[in-house]
Amino acid sequence: MLFLDRRDAGRQLASVLKHLKGADVVVLGLPRGGVPVAAEVAKALGVPLDVCLVRKLGVPFQPELGMGAIGEGGVRVINDEVVRTAHATPHDLAEVEAREREVLESRARRYREGREPAVLAGRTVLVVDDGVATGSTARAACQIARAHGAARVVLAVPVAPHDWAARLGADADELVCPHTPWDFYAIGQFYADFSQTGDDEVVACLQEALTRPASARRAPPGQAAPEDREANICAGPLVLRGRLTVPEGAPGIVVFAHGSGSSRRSPRNRFVAAGLDQAGLGTLLFDLLTEEEEVDRANVFDTELLARRLADATGWLREQPEAQGLAIGYFGASTGAAAALWAAAEPDARIAAVVSRGGRPDLAGPRLPAVAAPTLLIVGGDDQLVLGLNRAAQTRLRCENELSVVPGATHLFEEPGTLEQVTHLACGWFTDHMTPAHHGVARF
Repeated sequence: MLFLDRRDAGRQLASVLKHLKGADVVVLGLPRGGVPVAAEVAKALGVPLDVCLVRKLGVPFQPELGMGAIGEGGVRVINDEVVRTAHATPHDLAEVEAREREVLESRARRYREGREPAVLAGRTVLVVDDGVATGSTARAACQIARAHGAARVVLAVPVAPHDWAARLGADADELVCPHTPWDFYAIGQFYADFSQTGDDEVVACLQEALTRPASARRAPPGQAAPEDREANICAGPLVLRGRLTVPEGAPGIVVFAHGSGSSRRSPRNRFVAAGLDQAGLGTLLFDLLTEEEEVDRANVFDTELLARRLADATGWLREQPEAQGLAIGYFGASTGAAAALWAAAEPDARIAAVVSRGGRPDLAGPRLPAVAAPTLLIVGGDDQLVLGLNRAAQTRLRCENELSVVPGATHLFEEPGTLEQVTHLACGWFTDHMTPAHHGVARF
């Protein structure tokens, strides 16, 4: 026995999730037994709690075999291989889905009592259950969260079989489980009290969470919700799509330069942007390339082209009412970091600070000595090739600069807690260099 009850399991689980505190997280409990566990986790992290309503689409005459799953908002994920193997027809699928959709909607009304579901787009979604046996429901929940636009999906349970990571690893960005015993037969064997969780307890957990001073907004306590809008950015004859977020009282706005052909929807950059927004900084995420240009991979490595787009976007940003008088910084990832440094080296760039995540500053070449903005280079400790390139590039920088190495991180910072470290470092660097004392009125 490892846990007294589900609440005790939740408290133990929360103790190994401290690295998520301060991030833009929403906790989703799997009804019914996962909700009391999730309630303790959400309470410890000080973040919102909601339920993840998932219904398995069982194969007719073999309902234990899932051919897919559905979630709220019309979201559905289908396992085409199971559908083919079971010879399920479109009519079979539609009939099962209609039946399960009715159950799902009924439970949503019962649990939320008219409230809207939590917004998942662009956020870290922490899916919590009271344990994992087969993992089919947990996998479906992660897929549903992803389909709703989650920037990062973390699956956390108090107990699971020793090989659970091999079975579920592809469905979440991070797996967290403090106990993975070899002698696993059933979840209930690890609880002193594993009595059934009723609907009333689920409702009580959600209502209890609503009374806490946690907010689903990307803003620190006491700060107004940030202005957040879609943007059409003029870059020469082109119009690029973007999203501008500016919290009240922000000292500056960080413009993101994506790398390797990714777009404003990059989950990693959205994760960092959410952290900057929570720290009171504005952010602009936008597409450096049009959909047509992305087809030609040569454009991804055209540093001069990307830098020109970044400069055009910066010019557009300075003309926006929300940006008047604010410092501008650049956050570049991979090849986007080279574009950020190239653009920051322009004589009239007036950039307050630059942060590079897993960047390729070497692609900025001869422009490096001309960069005047304080520059932070963040590289994964296990990303040896890029680490070497950054060390070489650092010797060519003449501005204030630092190289921060995140231990155990690879190029994409996919390891647990590493992207949170990037966010923490970036917040500190931009906050330190975007105050009036640092950038000065004369520069802007």
